[in-house]
Amino acid sequence: MTTTLTLIKKQWITLTLFTLTAITALSLWPLDTLPDFPGSDKTHHFVAYAALMFPTALRKPPHWKLIALLFIAYSGVIELIQPYVNRYGEWLDLAANSGGILCGLLIAALLAKLNANTP
Repeated sequence: MTTTLTLIKKQWITLTLFTLTAITALSLWPLDTLPDFPGSDKTHHFVAYAALMFPTALRKPPHWKLIALLFIAYSGVIELIQPYVNRYGEWLDLAANSGGILCGLLIAALLAKLNANTP
């Protein structure tokens, strides 16, 4: 696990930019028709934003807390744009995104602590 965490720390910018690009494309890709009901995708939002935050939280570059806040603001902007591309923009999505960012932070902190205690 140490090797994987080291690789993530070294490639954190690449991983973060790739994940941010994927989230943007998947969130803003116009749908032909809207789903029958909104609100069925909160787990996807949560996992995507946890994956987005994890490499940054693991590396902890300068201003990493500001980066986390920017990710939350970015997810809010995505939610505001979505109705213009035939998608639902929901405040609960923003909450799921924010929760995912917090989860990414917590998982990274836990793994860093466990890794520090491993000989």
